[in-house]
Amino acid sequence: MEHEKSCGAVIFRVGNGAEYLLLHYEAGHWDFVKGHMEAKESEHETVRREIIEETGLRNHRFLGGFRQRISYFYRRRGRTVLKEVVFYLVEALGNEQVKISGEHVGYEWLPYREALERLTYKNAKETLRKGDAYLQRVRSIEITPTLDRSRNDPETE
Repeated sequence: MEHEKSCGAVIFRVGNGAEYLLLHYEAGHWDFVKGHMEAKESEHETVRREIIEETGLRNHRFLGGFRQRISYFYRRRGRTVLKEVVFYLVEALGNEQVKISGEHVGYEWLPYREALERLTYKNAKETLRKGDAYLQRVRSIEITPTLDRSRNDPETE
């Protein structure tokens, strides 16, 4: 079985709360920035490169302590491939405009609840849940109304 590794970012920006950047891929799904690691590249180097290539955002910083690994299988040329993707939580700084790459057809900055609804894949939704929970623990900002978190999570409705 083949194995491949990619790295990506749950990108957020802070204003009156947090908004998450989602990319609309040509295949029709909504997901985070991610891409294959190149030879001799570290995970952080891959994430930085992919952020710049896919969004044009150069001014960003990693939020230490968050590293979420997902894995799944897919078929390529009749062979099963085990894909591992490692995500980091990354804050977009300043007011840079997103400039999507040719592999995307759109993007949106969305608050947590809307981002959770928009994401296509279950593992991406789980990554966002964990990233948002981590961000709430380490930042003193209001991300979403937190009176009853389960009411704001479409997966629990």
